[in-house]
Amino acid sequence: MNIEMIRAAAQRLKGHVRRTPLLNSTFVDEIAGRRVWMKAEALQHTGSFKFRGGWSAISALSSEAKTAGVIAFSSGNHAQGVALAAQMHGASAVIVMPSNAPKLKVENTRSLGAEVVLYDRDTEDREEIGQRISKARGLTLIKPYDEPEVIAGQGTCGLEIAEQATAAGIKAADVLVCCGGGGLTSGIALSLEVEAPDMRVRPVEPVDFDDVTRSLAKGVPQTNSRFGGSICDAIVTPTPGDLTFPIMKRLCGAGIVVSDQACLRAMSVAFTRFKVVLEPGGAIALAAALYHGDQISGEDVICIASGGNVDADMISQALADYPCI
Repeated sequence: MNIEMIRAAAQRLKGHVRRTPLLNSTFVDEIAGRRVWMKAEALQHTGSFKFRGGWSAISALSSEAKTAGVIAFSSGNHAQGVALAAQMHGASAVIVMPSNAPKLKVENTRSLGAEVVLYDRDTEDREEIGQRISKARGLTLIKPYDEPEVIAGQGTCGLEIAEQATAAGIKAADVLVCCGGGGLTSGIALSLEVEAPDMRVRPVEPVDFDDVTRSLAKGVPQTNSRFGGSICDAIVTPTPGDLTFPIMKRLCGAGIVVSDQACLRAMSVAFTRFKVVLEPGGAIALAAALYHGDQISGEDVICIASGGNVDADMISQALADYPCI
């Protein structure tokens, strides 16, 4: 993985991906005690940054591989990103999703023309299912984070951040990234290493699902003791990726661990002050910026609002439990 792969992905994504805004609110700055900049990837196609990686991976395939079709496994955002990218390339897609994934994500994936295969997150292995179907049907497997072209696609978000930060006069900042397996985190880190070396990427994870944070602290990959139970379903993964962890170990600062309740509070702030709808996992970096300021340095902090695919009852709960005045 290198910056040239990310720049090549950016060329393939040009005209297909949205350049999402870098937002600021004086109200949010007051809460955080510093300037908070939110990269609104929830406004990306399919409601999350995952379209970047999906398009990057499929656009790099041969015509024969596109004709045969693709398969992916995901709790929902990678599913939708791959499904739309496949549809736009005229390729078929099979998506392996947990049976307890948010209904909105499952329905959206099907509506984009993908075949959805459900599995039990607690008793079945999605990688085994994906590999088995891929082999049996001759489909190209597009992993959600441990795939070079997916990482390259996610890294294009970092290229945009570097340009937008320069335009806003931001020279140095912690860049907080909602982190599951590390595709977005490592991709952004690779981009900023070259384009904005005074910025430091920090992974942000839910309580009890902080495998990347613990892995960075210990220097070797750690595994979570359970695979479900957080409202941040989009970023619950068992362990850092084989490709992503070495990148994060080399380039990232310490991780930050955030509670589900803080994510709900951040969802309410995003809705009220930025007018952006976020899902819990997509709000976790903003939550870290707002409520874990003692772990952040500098006058500016950039947080990735990675996704907004949330069921109505969840956003309603956030607004009811944590009204933002």
